[in-house]
Amino acid sequence: MTGNELSDKIKEHAESYELVTIKEEKVEKVEKSKDEFFVKTKKGEYLGKTILFATGTKWKRLEVHGSKEFDNKGIAYCALCDAPLFRGKVVCVVGGSDSAAKDALVLAEHAKKVYIIYRGEKIRAEPVNMKRVESNKKIEIINKTNVIEVRGGKFVESVILDREYNKNKELKLEGVFVAIGHVVLSDLAKPIGVKLNEKGEIVINHKTSETNVAGVFAAGDVSDKPFKQAITGVAEGCTAAYSAYEFINQK
Repeated sequence: MTGNELSDKIKEHAESYELVTIKEEKVEKVEKSKDEFFVKTKKGEYLGKTILFATGTKWKRLEVHGSKEFDNKGIAYCALCDAPLFRGKVVCVVGGSDSAAKDALVLAEHAKKVYIIYRGEKIRAEPVNMKRVESNKKIEIINKTNVIEVRGGKFVESVILDREYNKNKELKLEGVFVAIGHVVLSDLAKPIGVKLNEKGEIVINHKTSETNVAGVFAAGDVSDKPFKQAITGVAEGCTAAYSAYEFINQK
């Protein structure tokens, strides 16, 4: 089944329990009031003995001409998820972090050619990944260069660079993977004293999904777990729900 179908079935399962109510509302503020948590949305206000943050992250988007037009039509943000779709094709990774290097290595397992396009002097990969990138004949690094436009028909066909590469500013390819970082959506947790790391991720006990604030839990990409995939986020959510249940029963 598709991801949406699976999501619908999980929602139906949750709603089959009489005590479960799903509110599709945007939370504006979370406050701590004695032993309870006050949640304010655009539509209402709620009190809870525990709260679980599963607010995730959002990708930093590639904001250039053509980027919106070709989103999911050759522009992608997850090499681990989408690399097999580009088997035998020429692709690029935009970015210069260790994540960009790892994305390039994953893509090289499937693609015919992988360019890493980075605006800085040299990509900032971990030494082991840098060595792997440099020894991979499929991967080529283009430093001190920006992608300023994405072009194509039905799907991506090329990118335009801000400086010439091999005497041409247009680089022919069929996929653009963006690896310029994430924005962690943890702003709601900070005002109630939840500890964040330097990336803005919520610091949790990796066995229980608890935070430093009693009754507050976090799961998924907003947490500081290093491996971020849907399957691990679901596991953390399950762990957090169980921990919240135990917390309430101990009161």
